[in-house]
Amino acid sequence: MLLIGLTGSIGMGKSTTARLFAEEGAAVHDSDAAVHALYAGAAVPLIEAAFPGTTREGAVDRKELGTRVLGDAKALEKLENIVHPLVRAAERAFLDEARASGATIAVADIPLLFETGRAKDFDRVVVVSAGADEQRRRVMERPGMTEEIFARILERQLPDAEKRARAGVVIDTSRGVEDARAQVRAALKDFGAA
Repeated sequence: MLLIGLTGSIGMGKSTTARLFAEEGAAVHDSDAAVHALYAGAAVPLIEAAFPGTTREGAVDRKELGTRVLGDAKALEKLENIVHPLVRAAERAFLDEARASGATIAVADIPLLFETGRAKDFDRVVVVSAGADEQRRRVMERPGMTEEIFARILERQLPDAEKRARAGVVIDTSRGVEDARAQVRAALKDFGAA
């Protein structure tokens, strides 16, 4: 099974690109979706114990948790030490299931792939990019997003240029979905998977 690590900074089109890989027949694991599930399940008591008052009605209050950890490196590290192992376990279970089902391609959508030293875990690394202006436009359209939050998120991510330099393949999502679909198909062909 070919393992592809998919990454890119916030607002670059990772989720759309992951969907395009899925439409081409790849098994896709979405780390963001895994975190959402954990924030309504297994991570709730652990996060409440570490950050009292950040859960409500059996789920993590993402806004309250964000207020507590964004801009506080120690708090963020504490949160990551809780969440990352749970996400990795979900990813391993997903990949085991994909192998067992006979999947030939598996894509793991990992926002902080380079930042967490995960590139070595994959046969190929694909970086999704759209350029700084398009990224800013997309991110600032998100509900509740502010310049301050955006700046704090970018501080934690490797610069886009560095991600592109480390990539095996770059998918440019600035030209629309159909163009990105063509790039995904070309990448799979190049990988010998299409």
